[in-house]
Amino acid sequence: MSPFGFTPENSDDAEKNNGDESVDFAAMMQQMQQKIQEQFSKIGMDGAGFTTSAETLPKNTVRDTAKKTVLLKGSAPVGANDAAKIVEAFSIAELWLNDVVYFPQSELIGNSALARTDWVDSTLAGWQVSVEPLALGLTTAISELLQESAGGSENLSTEDSMQIPVGMIATLLRSFIGSLIATQLGQSIGGLAGNATGIHDVGLPLVDPAYPALVPQNIEEWAQDLSIPIDEVRIFHALRESAGARLFSHNPWLVSYIRSAISDYGKGIHIDIAAIQSKAQEIFEASNLDSGEFDPTNPESFTMALNEGIFTPEETPAQRDALTKLETVLALVDGWSEEVVALAAGDRLPNLSALQETLRRRRATSAPTQQLFANLFGLEVSPRLAREASAFWHSVGKLRDIQSRDQIWSGILPTASDLLTPEIYLSSITIPDDLSSL
Repeated sequence: MSPFGFTPENSDDAEKNNGDESVDFAAMMQQMQQKIQEQFSKIGMDGAGFTTSAETLPKNTVRDTAKKTVLLKGSAPVGANDAAKIVEAFSIAELWLNDVVYFPQSELIGNSALARTDWVDSTLAGWQVSVEPLALGLTTAISELLQESAGGSENLSTEDSMQIPVGMIATLLRSFIGSLIATQLGQSIGGLAGNATGIHDVGLPLVDPAYPALVPQNIEEWAQDLSIPIDEVRIFHALRESAGARLFSHNPWLVSYIRSAISDYGKGIHIDIAAIQSKAQEIFEASNLDSGEFDPTNPESFTMALNEGIFTPEETPAQRDALTKLETVLALVDGWSEEVVALAAGDRLPNLSALQETLRRRRATSAPTQQLFANLFGLEVSPRLAREASAFWHSVGKLRDIQSRDQIWSGILPTASDLLTPEIYLSSITIPDDLSSL
């Protein structure tokens, strides 16, 4: 195994400390931490940004990185005129939704018009809760990887025969990986802040309690190149945002369901060291690293491995089930929103079809949630089920009524296959009036 990237001050000290349990681990950890800080500088972070932390996903790192990222894109303050137009759009949207949604209007908790930086502040806690299980799964898998590399020994040895406890290295590496994931998450959140039209645009429960809010600057940019009046575009997004807020506000079980699907996927993360060694060989041979192999004790190896995507976990059957569950519920949320917006708008928005098609097209090529999960964890959340989900909710509304349609959220949610057969699904969840045959 290649060295850790630091050595004792001289060989006499190494010989003196060989086999001595009083080795100055603190000094070694400080040297290793300095090495990690150098790696952060290489990926564009302030070298001082890394600190050992007990947090799986350091909140300060996520927030600071997200703010820096969004400020590079520019965040225009919300003027009084913009705020008034957003309030007016929400007033219209809520009135229209009252006729087509069983859930009542959500209480407004915060500002209804947000700057991009405000969007980051408002959604940060929700991102933290949603992504932390995946970060925990990855850092746990990496700790297991380190144990495997140590061959079951409690210590790892440098070339100078110094014995360093695996636990101490694992702790520092967990902090390093957690900080690196937090940085990437922050960059992703900052990127999303540059195009998210509202808090619920990504289809995840990001604020608690849920309330609707729009980003005027992003709606203006969304409307560019469309020959549609901006007032109509604004009402369209207000309808979507208010519908999402009503859904999450009145269905806390749904919030838990989505987060449990993400958590189930995270718990199953496992990293195959043999597969990594094989895949990494040519990458590291072509790099500037001294050794042409992956070294789990070298932060530079970890940085390159994460950037090259070679830590993409192998997917187990349990994870595939969790992913299908997550894809389906996100499609159900998106499809329900599309259906109720269509019903609410009716013929009131002349360009509704064009607006919906623009939304579908953009989400098919750059769905926000899909991008974030894929970039961070190689977790491909496909939007392919959205159209089927929209058709499902439309059929259920025709077969039953609005209340029956929306009460499905508090019961057994349909599976991906159920989306194609709404009649059969409804029959399966219906309790017969006459139970004597049972």
